[in-house]
Amino acid sequence: MELLAAITGLQMLKEPCEVALYSDSAYVVNAFNQHWVDGWAQKGWKRGKNSELKNADLWKTLYSLAKIHRVSFIKVKGHANDHYNNKADQLVNQAMDEVN
Repeated sequence: MELLAAITGLQMLKEPCEVALYSDSAYVVNAFNQHWVDGWAQKGWKRGKNSELKNADLWKTLYSLAKIHRVSFIKVKGHANDHYNNKADQLVNQAMDEVN
């Protein structure tokens, strides 16, 4: 879900811009800040010794979007009373209620 949230947010931008992308997903933030995603791209979207990268299609999309914009990936602690993280959780739960 974190990958889709980041992708959807970046896809809504109409032109290249500077973005501070906050996420409570250490995996998403570290993938970019520690350049794991660059290594996966160089290895044909594989991890380690040719092991499968889960959600490779989503990672490819997010990677290409991050190249269009100047994205800073910032980790926030989940469930730690961060205003925007709480708002995002509220909106997700509201949307899920509307779908079900």
